[in-house]
Amino acid sequence: MTVAFFSGKGRRIGVALGAVSAGLLVLSACDKPTPLATVTVGDDSVSAEAACYNDGKGLKNSEAEKCLNKKAEKTIEVSTTDTVHFGVDPEIADNGWTLFVEGQRGEPEPSKKTYRSFPGAAFFSSQSSQTGEAAAPKNTQISIVETKGAKVIGIWHFKLEKTD
Repeated sequence: MTVAFFSGKGRRIGVALGAVSAGLLVLSACDKPTPLATVTVGDDSVSAEAACYNDGKGLKNSEAEKCLNKKAEKTIEVSTTDTVHFGVDPEIADNGWTLFVEGQRGEPEPSKKTYRSFPGAAFFSSQSSQTGEAAAPKNTQISIVETKGAKVIGIWHFKLEKTD
């Protein structure tokens, strides 16, 4: 004959409390995700967390420079006739963000909008080669750089791959 130390209801409560405690422990061990940036072309879109981010605080200048040279992990196909849409989380827009093309600032002032669009052809302009012929790149790295004043807060990378 066995004796029940806990009633069925008591065991269920104990199991539930254990599960909640374990869940909280797991969540406390996780890092807070960085804000997302998204690139959309037609029906396709890719989102990425920041390649470099210091929990919303400014990055050191040397770290920001090194980060701008990192290669994009997310790729999206773009035709020169497509429209490329960039979207950022509101907290990125609150500080301001700028597009960098191949590591070079692509616009003079940061934007405070969460969503912007550009023609695909703008990212694949012809460049003069040594032979004098025009050569358009097959792909371009675009970086979204969040700034607050003169400080770089975060950097997101995307590779635009030309389809035509």
